[in-house]
Amino acid sequence: MSKAHDIPYRTTLPEKEIPNQWLNLRGFMKEKPDPLINPVTFKPVTLSELCDIFSTELAKQELNDTDTYIDIPEKLMDLYRQYRPSPLCRAYHLEKALDTPAKIYYKFEGNNTAGSHKLNSSIPQVYYAKEQGLKGVTTETGAGQWGTALAEACGFFGLDLIVYMVRVSYEGKPFRRNIIETFGGKVIPSPSDTTESGRAILKMDPDSPGSLGTAISEAVETASKDPGFRYTLGSVLNQVALHQSIIGMESYKAMQIYDEYPDIVIGCAGGGSNLAGLIAPFARDKIQGEHNPELLAVEPSSCPTLTRGSYLYDYCDAGKITPMAKMYTLGNEFMPPATHAGGLRYHGMSPIVSKLYHDGYMKAKSYGQTEIFEAAKFFAKYETILPAPESSHAIKGAIDEAIKCREENTKKTILFGLTGTGFFDMKAYDQFNRGEMKDYPLPGDLIEKSLKPLKDLDINK
Repeated sequence: MSKAHDIPYRTTLPEKEIPNQWLNLRGFMKEKPDPLINPVTFKPVTLSELCDIFSTELAKQELNDTDTYIDIPEKLMDLYRQYRPSPLCRAYHLEKALDTPAKIYYKFEGNNTAGSHKLNSSIPQVYYAKEQGLKGVTTETGAGQWGTALAEACGFFGLDLIVYMVRVSYEGKPFRRNIIETFGGKVIPSPSDTTESGRAILKMDPDSPGSLGTAISEAVETASKDPGFRYTLGSVLNQVALHQSIIGMESYKAMQIYDEYPDIVIGCAGGGSNLAGLIAPFARDKIQGEHNPELLAVEPSSCPTLTRGSYLYDYCDAGKITPMAKMYTLGNEFMPPATHAGGLRYHGMSPIVSKLYHDGYMKAKSYGQTEIFEAAKFFAKYETILPAPESSHAIKGAIDEAIKCREENTKKTILFGLTGTGFFDMKAYDQFNRGEMKDYPLPGDLIEKSLKPLKDLDINK
């Protein structure tokens, strides 16, 4: 370590310091997110209704908005120790390249076999399914990180796995599909002809690129037809945000070691799980009035849920068979363009993140994909990590904040989440390097068309 650096490049907590509890942010929120509701009765979902979709323990976690912390089972801790804690890195070279007085930190979640933060939730979800005696699970996946992580967990615990992979990613990211299959998972491009919801989409648009909303419908429908299966999901809902809180808890502890506290915490935002996990302890502090960090969500301008969506009850899937959530949404019928950040192509935002944003605890901004790939290349050059397209949204947000500090001559500490690596996104990098990448600005009437049926529902009036 250079004498000029009073903080190491990478700070990894001792193994014994890995948090043994998840932080349940809802337990700290003064006003709770609105409850999930049954899409038929429009009444709050019950535990028994959720148990038809999720394993029992996950259903309980989904509804738990009182406990502030939830113990992590020791068997899960043993698996977490295989790849956690993840490093908190100081971006000294990036700071120098930007000539900024800001301190830039990033929590790197890509140093595991799945290449992303998704293992943090796939392991507990499969563990609880195994403990319940189930034979398998179904899921959706966008860019493939979640499907990869779930395949690894299912392989470890010996459960069957069926993955509905958004078609544009199935075709554009074959290596992630290959990994899922290597670990024993069955991968089906979505929309498919294997489900009623998939066939309905294909009837309307045979060339549909798919969406996470459609893939969710197919996965839930498939699980519902076999009592030995349950559905699992990689983002959006409360249980996933809970599991991902280990990211923020580790970041919080690591920064305490060096008497640091972020002025700004930045995460990419699609469904919202990694963002909710990263900000969890800092949002807790903000809610309790102990600190006042700026919390920033960064999303793609091609799927601008927070920045251009509406705060409404919406279906979590295109087939309208899952519980409805109060969230910022572009409408369940919204079909996002086939951009490379497949993990961020979801029509809605986590109810927790949505509530924080609605109540003024968070800010949001969006970028086009050419901007974020430019930021990704700049970051890779100076920090020697090739980031995933999803993560690069947070990188772009952090770079802009650091430049702002330079222009205003203000010293701030910036923390952002680097959620995964981009080694399976080389077709996207190749397209960008060749100057062939395009942005997809969305006309306002397209969003309004998708939102109108929701605004006409009595529950949203």
